[in-house]
Amino acid sequence: MSRLDIHKTYKLYIGGKFPRTESGRYYPVFNSKSKLIANMCLASRKDFRNSVVAARKSQTSWAAMTALNKGQILYRIAEMLEGRKEQFFEELRVHGQSSKKAREEVEQSIDRLVYYAGWSDKFQQVFSSVNPVSSAHFNFSCTEPMGVLAIIAPEEQGLLGLISVVAPAILGGNTAVVLASHSNPLSAISFAEVLHSSDVPGGVVNILTGDKKELIPHMASHMDVNAMIYSGNDEEEIKKLTELASENLKRVTVYKKQDWSNDNNQSPYFIEKTIEIKTTWHPAKI
Repeated sequence: MSRLDIHKTYKLYIGGKFPRTESGRYYPVFNSKSKLIANMCLASRKDFRNSVVAARKSQTSWAAMTALNKGQILYRIAEMLEGRKEQFFEELRVHGQSSKKAREEVEQSIDRLVYYAGWSDKFQQVFSSVNPVSSAHFNFSCTEPMGVLAIIAPEEQGLLGLISVVAPAILGGNTAVVLASHSNPLSAISFAEVLHSSDVPGGVVNILTGDKKELIPHMASHMDVNAMIYSGNDEEEIKKLTELASENLKRVTVYKKQDWSNDNNQSPYFIEKTIEIKTTWHPAKI
């Protein structure tokens, strides 16, 4: 007897769970030959707010985790992705990439996770300092996470682009609410499954799929989001989110026209953009 194919249902990833969107909406995703390949959840404002609650709840404990543990967890994600790379390779091919490009993107994604895992216990020394002062004090500058970040992932390079912006953000002790690529979302939700089966605590990374124009105003104006990262070239979107973010003093980082396969787009300075430098004074003598 022939059997019924069991097709994958792509859901959101919020707080370590895979809920459907509360709105019940979805949008179709087509391959390069205009064939329907999946229905993706169309996340709503409430989905985003639920993600922020989950991210805030886990942020303090994640930030308190040692740098060694964070590096081990990022390496564990790379291990899990390595074990499932054929699945990701096929998903990128479904989106229309050539076999060569798809394989390169998956392998670079794994390598990028390993790269940032290696920086986990090192970037603090690079961006911290003991500052010279002209009084009887010690003056220290130390790194601290910003808190909860809202991230608009790159539209192209749906897997590598997402990892390239998420890995440095969480390595800095932040938690993230990520809006995945609208046109290349399959690998983003499959990557959520990798996170779920790794040692990443629920709520550290939350992944949504949906319409940027609908969600950007909510992401930029939400009072419990500390900063935003935007990947893209749409000047109208950039203007809108920077205006809304300025009303609540939210820092905005914009990555334009990035080729994430270029090794220049992996650097500790991507971590530096997601942290704050706090300075402390201490008397040198009584």
